[in-house]
Amino acid sequence: MRTIPRQFSLPPRNAGFTLLEVLLAFVVFAISFAVVLEILTGSMRNTARAREYTETALIAQTIMDQLGLDIPLESGTSASGEGGDYTWQLEIHPFTGGGGTERSLELAELTGIELLEAEFIITWGVYPRAKSQRFSTVKAVLAKGPERRL
Repeated sequence: MRTIPRQFSLPPRNAGFTLLEVLLAFVVFAISFAVVLEILTGSMRNTARAREYTETALIAQTIMDQLGLDIPLESGTSASGEGGDYTWQLEIHPFTGGGGTERSLELAELTGIELLEAEFIITWGVYPRAKSQRFSTVKAVLAKGPERRL
């Protein structure tokens, strides 16, 4: 009886991944995942910041709408309030416009119109990370004088 010699064959060299290749792929995946997470975190942070600034602008618009109705539109008026996480302060004073009080008085005498500047400061957050935003507007009213009364 004749025996047939068995031939042993080795598997091909490229039949799988080496440990080094697997580790390298895992490192690339981990770095990519960390970058994507950082982008998402920054996006969420920017969205929250945009929401806060939008809310402050809406509060300022609401306060401006109340000027002359609920809040008297007179020089020297101060008001404050709060809503939710936001607090605001308002001060009304004569508008100088960089030209000084004399020009505002001349304008009021010539036209019968007085310009008043309303400044709002809206604050939100907790110290030391509290934020604030300043808004300003100019309103025209009939000047009150000895010959003119509203």
